[in-house]
Amino acid sequence: MLTREDNETLTRIGQGTPMGDVIRRYWMPALLSSELPEPDCPPVRVKLLGEELVAFRDTQNRVGLLSEFCPHRLTSMFFGRNEEGGLRCVYHGWKFDVSGNCMDMMNEPPHSDYPSKIKITSYPVVEMGGVIWAYLGPVEKQPPYPKFEWTQVPESHRLVTKVWQECNWLQALEGGIDTAHAPILHRRISETTTRPGISINTSLVRGEPPKVEVDRTDYGYRYAGIRDVGDKGNLIRGYHYVMPFHQLRPLQFGLQGQEPRQLIAGHVWVPMDDENCMIYNWVYNYAGQPLTDADREEEVQLGRGPGEMLADFRTRRNKSNDWMIDREVQKNETFTGIEGINTQDQAIQESMGPIVDRTLENLSASDIAIVVARRMLISAASTVADGGDPPGIGESYYRVRAIDAILSKDVDWKDALEADMYPY
Repeated sequence: MLTREDNETLTRIGQGTPMGDVIRRYWMPALLSSELPEPDCPPVRVKLLGEELVAFRDTQNRVGLLSEFCPHRLTSMFFGRNEEGGLRCVYHGWKFDVSGNCMDMMNEPPHSDYPSKIKITSYPVVEMGGVIWAYLGPVEKQPPYPKFEWTQVPESHRLVTKVWQECNWLQALEGGIDTAHAPILHRRISETTTRPGISINTSLVRGEPPKVEVDRTDYGYRYAGIRDVGDKGNLIRGYHYVMPFHQLRPLQFGLQGQEPRQLIAGHVWVPMDDENCMIYNWVYNYAGQPLTDADREEEVQLGRGPGEMLADFRTRRNKSNDWMIDREVQKNETFTGIEGINTQDQAIQESMGPIVDRTLENLSASDIAIVVARRMLISAASTVADGGDPPGIGESYYRVRAIDAILSKDVDWKDALEADMYPY
């Protein structure tokens, strides 16, 4: 249970808030590269940490991320003309480059020096892994680029999607790093159903409830759900939490009955404002092989397939229609009756309301990963407020990996995870 003050610290992310100041110290996904498919294409609205922004790709293929509002009369630059190396406001023709410099003013004399005195707010960006990342913090504190392994493999070896979730970023993150819920919320209760979910015949479901252990690192922590599966040993699902909003997880065990593959997946929970977040979902093959059609089909299993996503990255199954819960399916086929594994997560997390009142909760032993994450974030807020650097802004997370394996009971999961972290 948190105090009301700590809950406010963790959940409020606007300019000048303690957690907003922390998150601004990291690179964060702003949009998918595919949203700006070619030079001089239409600009795209972006919302990060409560700021209304607009992204565009200029004639030279450079990406700019600017304040949405022209500094002249505060007209939205979303309606601007993307032309000849800059984005031009359609109201009075003020034009800005990707760095926010004013290039031209159509309503001013041709030899005026006024354009040189005007800038629009702009933020550094880097394009990596099919994602355009932004840094909103102090220029002198800019960290190394976010070179997660999934951002470095060829495009054919990875898949990245995103979905808009209508709740605070922290409750979405806490749902993701909660390893205990997976075999409960996502289980199938029928041996014959073909609906998405975790098979009741897997060790993940049939094993004992997990013992959760957390091992702190300089980037956040690594943690494992350990399930006793009898003579076989222990089923280890080993994850990484990378500050402030990344998770690496082993591929969900038992989808359509398959065994684990050489794939790792994960999420990034990016705060749009206090009550909305954009979740970036990624999966990649770390063994040097392209993703197969079956791998990509898993997006359908997860609830992000064709027909499920609306144009603004919201889901067709949402709060307004109770996520299309089917009580007959709940009775006979899946634990929830909600179609799609990530849709199930979304439903549960959004059902809590926009911002959970954590003063009312009652945590248990399996919530230790959530408790540690909260402590680390609160500590980071204090460190940044005192002028220090938060954890996870270095490069130590670049090559970490998640695992899903049954290990002998005399093997330390940390040793196994360490061995898999640096296999090159």
